[in-house]
Amino acid sequence: MSKSEDCLFCKIIDGRIPSEKVYEDDTTYAFKDINPKAKVHVLIVPKDHYANVAELAAADPAELAHIVGLAQGIADKEFSGAYRLVFNTGLDAGQTVFHVHAHVLTGEKLDE
Repeated sequence: MSKSEDCLFCKIIDGRIPSEKVYEDDTTYAFKDINPKAKVHVLIVPKDHYANVAELAAADPAELAHIVGLAQGIADKEFSGAYRLVFNTGLDAGQTVFHVHAHVLTGEKLDE
């Protein structure tokens, strides 16, 4: 499993930085965002380190599909199945941690 020693999310996955875990399995970790943009704001990250969603899709499309399925499961549990799924890719798109992560936003009706 690839990790990056200086990556914030790799440290969270390893338990070196605390988080409020929502879900975990062998390949994926999900936790509450510390600066939520919706009533429910969960980050889903693969345990392997990929810089962005394009890199993940090229290397492990099954993991990307797994992340999407987990997003649906979170939305089903938290808010009638409706959700927004966001991947920021690149600094100019707002990506601040360069370990691919899906933002699952749900729990209320979202503005456009």
